[in-house]
Amino acid sequence: MKKINLKPTAGYLLIEPLEKEVKTASGIYLPDNAGEKPLKGKVLAVGPSECIDCKGCSSCKKVSPCKTGDTVIYKKWGGNEVKIETKEYLFVKFEDILAVEV
Repeated sequence: MKKINLKPTAGYLLIEPLEKEVKTASGIYLPDNAGEKPLKGKVLAVGPSECIDCKGCSSCKKVSPCKTGDTVIYKKWGGNEVKIETKEYLFVKFEDILAVEV
């Protein structure tokens, strides 16, 4: 895997969407244009905590719900797509993460 030289800004994660399934559980193969994009991806980079109230207190920060290397499920309409060479990535806000795989 090629290293990405991008660091998300405060409150964002850089995610590589996982490939969508090409075969259903019952063994049926799906064409490329079938279904929707996956809502699951691998976290490549985590931005710093986001200060939401800037009064200088430590309680106003939104901390990342996950860490680099985690597999996460994110909101359907969450994220901003970025294409680097031939690969697509997403910048997703902390609050758009729904779950972290354990």
